[in-house]
Amino acid sequence: MTKAELLAVIAEKTGATKVDVDTIFMAIFETITENLAKQDKIAVPKFGNFATKIREERKGRNPSTGKEMIIPRSVVVNFKPATQLKEAVNSKSDD
Repeated sequence: MTKAELLAVIAEKTGATKVDVDTIFMAIFETITENLAKQDKIAVPKFGNFATKIREERKGRNPSTGKEMIIPRSVVVNFKPATQLKEAVNSKSDD
């Protein structure tokens, strides 16, 4: 599903315009991004939790040359789905 398709479905379900839905959609994801950049956690009940984790510097290999290299420390986004989301996805896949 593309963003445009998702916005169209939300607009249809809510009766809002696609422009209004797009504005709200972008505001939600900008807010999530801003808070994750500050390493805050975000909990969305019945959907899941967004958080960040620090991935420490480590040794790795360049896959094309095989040469050993240092992969720098980074902050990565982690998503843990809520039980309700897992159950919904699993019940739909059984159909």
